[in-house]
Amino acid sequence: ELSRLLSSERHDVIVLDQDEEALQRISDTIDVLTVRGNGTSPASLVEANTRDADILIAVTSVDEINIIASMMGRRLGAKSVIARVRNDELSQPESPLPPSELGIDTLIHPELTAAREVVQLLRRAAASDVVAMADGKLQVIGLRLENSSSLVDQTVEDAVEALAPTKFRMAAIGRRGATIMPSGQTTLKARDHLFIICKSGDVDTITRAAGHTGDPFKHVMVAGGTAVGELILRELSTDNRSWNIKLIEPDHDRARHMSEAFPDVLVLHGDPTDPDLLAVEGAHEMDAFLSVTDDEESNIISAMMAKHQEVSKTVALVSKPGYVPLIHALGLDAAVNVKASASDEIHRHVRKGTIVTEKALRGIRAEVIEVEVGAHAPVVDTRVDALSLPEGCVLGGLERFGEAEIITGDTKLRRGDHVIAFALRQSIDRVVALFE
Repeated sequence: ELSRLLSSERHDVIVLDQDEEALQRISDTIDVLTVRGNGTSPASLVEANTRDADILIAVTSVDEINIIASMMGRRLGAKSVIARVRNDELSQPESPLPPSELGIDTLIHPELTAAREVVQLLRRAAASDVVAMADGKLQVIGLRLENSSSLVDQTVEDAVEALAPTKFRMAAIGRRGATIMPSGQTTLKARDHLFIICKSGDVDTITRAAGHTGDPFKHVMVAGGTAVGELILRELSTDNRSWNIKLIEPDHDRARHMSEAFPDVLVLHGDPTDPDLLAVEGAHEMDAFLSVTDDEESNIISAMMAKHQEVSKTVALVSKPGYVPLIHALGLDAAVNVKASASDEIHRHVRKGTIVTEKALRGIRAEVIEVEVGAHAPVVDTRVDALSLPEGCVLGGLERFGEAEIITGDTKLRRGDHVIAFALRQSIDRVVALFE
């Protein structure tokens, strides 16, 4: 997926892998060069032209290979190195061996990113997506528009008036698999998947307007004591809120380890796809069900079972991009994708420059980006309603001198502003060019 993304943006990409079948699949579908070899082999790295690489990205499933490839790649001449390392020892401030000593410029930990995304979804009970922007002052939230909402069959313009003085920007709508970049006259329909940017303090108001209660969660069932499951429990254990958590883990030894590591969590040894186990252990009493095992099909099945038992929020961990729209079609609430988390993080570092933050939104073909307005950018000192924005682009909010605001037509952009923009993927480069 990362190779496809970088190739679509006209980067010259060389993929090094030992799996000949995987390389053949990539070369059949993507315009990249492929080299069969080992990331720990100097000869393979030389054959893959690492000496002339602007960026070396080491993202195998094995930490040791990524670290060795990074060290060798740096010595061979790669200008910048990005590595995926699951072990969090290297990322700790007190680590005796910082990543830079291993030739790594940027260390990514997508499992931790995915875990934090799940925890954000728990804190924002009704949301299917939560992206903090502008140092947390603004939030992008994905919400399903419920049948009970007074906004159903209203235009976007009417919705803005109805919620005044609360300010927000309707940035994108997912509807039956299609992505809509709305205008003021776009009519909202029940079950629409709305993507909205607002100030963090206004999230609850907008959530209730979309037909959700907004009541906080407390009772959570987690299926899978995997790396992601363990990181979720760590994140929740540092939260100010008191959580009541049950964990289901099919492996006996792993269940014992999790029980010892988290004494406040009730750890159950069993199969999370067993409907009888879910019923006996009170899934119907849970506010949320998080399915994060290493088997994504099992995650979807167990989440469906939990939804059938009327759990308010179900989140499934998946790796295949095609499963994300399926999640919503099946009535589940949210999908989290570790591979997508890695791709988002790497993509942001590859772009650098004008883009401060970039995040793909699940279930629609649009991304949210935070860009800094350059001193000589075409948009400087120009009202938003006078801009010639690329098709498929919506400007949502900005941060200026530490203060956040929602963008309206009469907002005038200034040098140094951090602007939150939504754009279809094919329009991102043209959008970024306006701010450089």
